[in-house]
Amino acid sequence: GGPGSGKGLTVFLSHRDTDVLNQAAADFSLLIRDYPEVGDIDSGISNTRRQFDLKLLPLAGQLGFTSRDVASQVRSAYEGVIALRQQRGTNEITVRVRLPENETQLAYFEDLMLRSPSGQEVLLRDIVQIKDTMAEAKITHDNGRKSIKVTANINPSSATSMIMRIVQTEIMPELMARYPGLHWRFGGRQQDMQESTNTMVYGLLFSLLGIYALLAIPFKSYTQPFIIMVSIPFGIVGAIIGHMLLGHSLSVISIFGMVALTGVVVNDSLVLIDFANISRRSGENCFTAIRQAAIQRFRPILLTTLTTFVGLVPMMFETSRDAVMMVPMAISLGFGVLFATFITLIIVPSFYLILEDVHEAIKRFWK
Repeated sequence: GGPGSGKGLTVFLSHRDTDVLNQAAADFSLLIRDYPEVGDIDSGISNTRRQFDLKLLPLAGQLGFTSRDVASQVRSAYEGVIALRQQRGTNEITVRVRLPENETQLAYFEDLMLRSPSGQEVLLRDIVQIKDTMAEAKITHDNGRKSIKVTANINPSSATSMIMRIVQTEIMPELMARYPGLHWRFGGRQQDMQESTNTMVYGLLFSLLGIYALLAIPFKSYTQPFIIMVSIPFGIVGAIIGHMLLGHSLSVISIFGMVALTGVVVNDSLVLIDFANISRRSGENCFTAIRQAAIQRFRPILLTTLTTFVGLVPMMFETSRDAVMMVPMAISLGFGVLFATFITLIIVPSFYLILEDVHEAIKRFWK
């Protein structure tokens, strides 16, 4: 399924008491059923099956039986034990010895004949106490705790963040108050996104540090790189707006696109600031230099942005299964560049002038 696979909502519930856990899972399923966006709910409660619990009687110890002996002989009788392996050409034939099929009926269980370590044969019912019980068909553990996984689909997918917020702020506090000792966490897509986000945060910090160094060296300035990098947050805002406009929810692939976006949105600001610096070195004042840079570089900046955005449009509206996973990345990159460009033409010149005023104020202060 790739990153972020599975149903739209996955919640792990855990509690020491199995009955309490099952009741909490049932209540959670009923609570989220009230929201029309949530469907195909699986409470995760497993069915029960019949089982026999065996407890050794004093006679078993007198005859030399241990729990391991009894369990091994009962298992061999019903599942069989391998008596011979024979090679025939490239195939291996296994001979397994077990009770006849007519003697494996539950009605014959108590009459199963066991052999003691001393060679004496005895009926199973004579050496063990048999308790007929019902047990869970499947037991799931999460981080060492017995747990239940509740899953549901969310349609449209854009409502995922809303449902997650409702679960986190309304439904789960109510359940935890109703069932003390209940633990929960998101899983599935939400867990994938959280783990990927945590990993990418460190990578993003290193990439931002690299971008800063690559800008600071040619500009010979510690402050001007910050003016160029100020467009990065606006690019991320544009990516989020793009997802909202096209009805897509944020996913792990969306975040990949945002990380790639950080290296693209600085290009327009870089061209603008570089042109202004060239004008400053030729004798122009700060205001005239940045104004001329915005006018002269407007067309190349706009054309670069539009060609990037238009080139990504076919991928944004792709519906084939092979390419649909890349749609969120294309939305992040396309709308991020588009939004950041128009912000760049307004915010970056303003910050350029503000930075110059700050430098002048610092010079006057030290004088």
